[in-house]
Amino acid sequence: MDDSPKPMRLQRLRNKAEALIANIPHSYIAGLGTLLGRLLYFLAIPQRRTVRRNLRFIHPEWSRSQIQRFSKRNFQHYGITCLEIAQSVFSSREDILAKFRISGEEHLLQALDQKKGVIIVSAHLGNYEMALQYPACHLQRPLTGVAKKLRHRLLNRWIHQSRTRLGNKIIYKKGALPAMIQTLRRGELLGILIDQSRYALGLEVDFLGRRATATSAPAMLALRCKSPVVPVFCTREADGVLAIQVEPPLDLTRTKDLRSDLRINTQKMAAAVENAVRKCPEQWFWFQRRWKKHYPHLYPEYQARQRRRSKQKKRQTRSATA
Repeated sequence: MDDSPKPMRLQRLRNKAEALIANIPHSYIAGLGTLLGRLLYFLAIPQRRTVRRNLRFIHPEWSRSQIQRFSKRNFQHYGITCLEIAQSVFSSREDILAKFRISGEEHLLQALDQKKGVIIVSAHLGNYEMALQYPACHLQRPLTGVAKKLRHRLLNRWIHQSRTRLGNKIIYKKGALPAMIQTLRRGELLGILIDQSRYALGLEVDFLGRRATATSAPAMLALRCKSPVVPVFCTREADGVLAIQVEPPLDLTRTKDLRSDLRINTQKMAAAVENAVRKCPEQWFWFQRRWKKHYPHLYPEYQARQRRRSKQKKRQTRSATA
C-alpha cells in the first residue's frame, strides 16, 4: 500500500498524465485533429461562410466544389493545430524542439549580432502559436510577442500561460508602443503577426491581388530603432514536422520622407507574408474578414452588426448626456 502523502501521489499521477499526453504520436494528433476540423466545418457556420467568401473573392475562377474541398482542408488544418497546441502545453523544451525543422537560422543570428533588436514579422500561418516557442527553446533567446487580448478572461489567461511558460513575454496591443521600443532597445526579439490589422490604424497594401490594410508598427519601429526586420514562418509538412523558415532580413527603404518609407516598407512586409501564404494557402487563417475595409460587401452580417453597435452607442451617449 502506498503510504506517501496524498499531495505527492496526486503530483505523481499528474506528472504521468502530462507525460502521456506529451508522448501521443503525431499520427494520432493528426487523425483526431482532422475529425475535429470536419466537425467544426459543419458546426461553425459563420466561419465557414467567411472562408468560402474569401476564397471566392480571391479565386473567382474556382468552382464551387474546389472552394468546398479547400475549405474543408483549411478547417482540418486548424483542427490539427488546436490539438498540437494543447499537447505542447504538457511538452518539455526538448519535446517541442523535436517537432521543428529549422532552415535559414543564420539570418536571425546575424541580425541579432547587430545589437539593435530584431523585429520578427510573421502571419497566422501554419502553427504560429508553437513557432512562438522556437527562439526560447532553440536559441535560448525569449521572444516578446504582440497580441490582442481575448474577451474571454479564462481563455485569455490559459493562452497567455501557454505562450509564456518557457520564458517568452506577451504585450497587448493597446498602448504597446513604449514596451515594443524598450524591447528593441534592449537588443531583444520582438514578434508581430502582420496579416491582421485594425483598419483605422493600418496602411493600404496589396495582398493576394486585392487592397487590404496592414499595420505600420513594424515599419515605424524599424525606422526609429534601426532594427532589422526578419520574416519567419512556420508550416506543417506532410510528415507532421513543423518547418520553421527564417528568411533574410528585408531590404528596407530609408529616406527623409517618413510617410513614403512607411508605406513602401509596410508593402514589403505584406509581400513577404503573401509569398509564404501562396506556398501553403490551406494553412492560412482564412477565417478572418481580411478585406472588410475596402470590400465591405463581402461581409454583410458583420457590417449589419457594426451598424447596430454604432446605433446602440449613440443611444447610450444620448442617454448619458440627457
